[in-house]
Amino acid sequence: MQTVFQIHTNGPGLYEFTHSVAGWVTGTGLLTLFVQHTSASLLVQENADPEVRTDLTEFFHRLVPPSTDPSMSYLTHTYEGPDDMPAHIKAALLPVSLSIPVSNGQLALGTWQGIFLFEHRSPPHTRRVVAHVS
Repeated sequence: MQTVFQIHTNGPGLYEFTHSVAGWVTGTGLLTLFVQHTSASLLVQENADPEVRTDLTEFFHRLVPPSTDPSMSYLTHTYEGPDDMPAHIKAALLPVSLSIPVSNGQLALGTWQGIFLFEHRSPPHTRRVVAHVS
């Protein structure tokens, strides 16, 4: 069983798509999610308090600032904008795939866990996440 989820983003941040995935899964097995981009990541993260998403976005912005920041002057891949290479670095540090058990048509997530695409680029994008249950 396989599908592709499209997630529309409007700049850096965490975009939850748990409900889309939960509405699609059936049966019992292992769900694999894979983002088909080199400047976005996937996370299982708290979905109750939106401040968690804000703090994570701010932390990674400080950890890997835009290439216009003097601390990033060593970067050479800068022709696609000041957020591009930092986005690749963030995607290299964070997961681009997730495995989540599915039991009787239900995602085996904890009470406060949600599935998020972590957008690392500033312009709007439509990200593709391939889902496979085996």
